[in-house]
Amino acid sequence: MKGTALSRAALPRTRLTPGRLALAVLAVLALAVTALVAAPISLTPSAQAHGWVSDPPSRQDHCAAGTVSHDCQGIQYEPQSVEAAKGSMQCSGGSRFTNLDDDSLAWPRTTIGSTHTFTWTVTANHRTSTWEYFVDGQLFRTFDDGGAQPPSTVHHTLSGLPSGNHKILARWNIADTAMAFYACIDVNVGGGGGDPTDPPDPDPGECSAAAWDATAAYLGGAEVSYQGGHYRAKWWTQGEVPSESGQWGVWEDLGPC
Repeated sequence: MKGTALSRAALPRTRLTPGRLALAVLAVLALAVTALVAAPISLTPSAQAHGWVSDPPSRQDHCAAGTVSHDCQGIQYEPQSVEAAKGSMQCSGGSRFTNLDDDSLAWPRTTIGSTHTFTWTVTANHRTSTWEYFVDGQLFRTFDDGGAQPPSTVHHTLSGLPSGNHKILARWNIADTAMAFYACIDVNVGGGGGDPTDPPDPDPGECSAAAWDATAAYLGGAEVSYQGGHYRAKWWTQGEVPSESGQWGVWEDLGPC
């Protein structure tokens, strides 16, 4: 017992003064603030990584390359981030990068042939339902991935493109969310310039509108096909079956394809 008492007595005692207590509290707070600030910084790159059409250069690709002089609203720093709800026909998808929708701006036009391969640069491999290409607002070609994860570069070859100047909207529909990624490409097919020819008519019995997707969110005016019928959304909708909408429902029946 005496030995124990002597050893305890020999230990130095540190007094916890008010000043030292304050310093300790400040140190703990500083560590907590540092952790909170560092956490979102480390997550930012993956949260903003998705994909865009890089060949032929899309509008956001031109912004990123600095080949346009007008305001790009910050898309030059993140061309992969043009993300919005499925079903939009806007170059921005209805997202914050609205300058991408402005056809009056001097967007560079790329000359291509009637058959051309379009390339997506993918920075996050989201499971994919479909890739869609619209020529001047008309569905031209759909590629179905069936929920697969794409590689870092995706190539789609479009054949039979109409001659002349066109705006091609590329839409990447994600399989497990209601979101899609958008890119518009300004092209001159055939190099002749002048007035564009009309896109080819769809085959009889084939709808030009994209197939209805139960997971997609559609804005008013969006058109879809479903079981051989053609429908237009009257307002925002998601998960409402077009054929069950009825006269007063969200979907307007435009007749058979």
